[in-house]
Amino acid sequence: MAERFSGTVFRRSQDSADKRPTMGEIGLNHFAPYLMNRLMARWNINMSDELREYDMTTAKMRALAVLSVSSPVTINELSVFAVTEQSTMSRTLDSLEQQGYIRRQPRAEDMRIRDVSITEEGRAAFEKVWPTMYDLFMQMFDGVDETEYRAFISTLHKVLQNIRRHEI
Repeated sequence: MAERFSGTVFRRSQDSADKRPTMGEIGLNHFAPYLMNRLMARWNINMSDELREYDMTTAKMRALAVLSVSSPVTINELSVFAVTEQSTMSRTLDSLEQQGYIRRQPRAEDMRIRDVSITEEGRAAFEKVWPTMYDLFMQMFDGVDETEYRAFISTLHKVLQNIRRHEI
């Protein structure tokens, strides 16, 4: 893909639309949402390929990853943290519960709310997957030093704050 853009991406003036650069002027390789989509699509494909060995889906891995560090959570919270549609999460939790990896329990103060927690079997299953996840993570950031990584994470948090719809 040819590099054509040599100007400024951020033109914050609200005066007129013609002050905005065009997509052609910016180019896909300088348009962050495009690059983020490419990164996450490749990450998800790589993870999916690797997870087959563990008889696990990406949705299951995400749920167990969240629950391994934050348990219990509600199904709604888990859907947000795991970046998964609630309907997909419900089916995923059905399967994880059948495998003995999670437990769903109604809250004593409100029986309509169900808390999801990871079991020891679920924790063990995630611990088997974690080295693969971490290795793919390290591959993705090969050549990026700790300072660059921390700046990248800081920028991602700012962007997430700008577009966030949930408090979590």
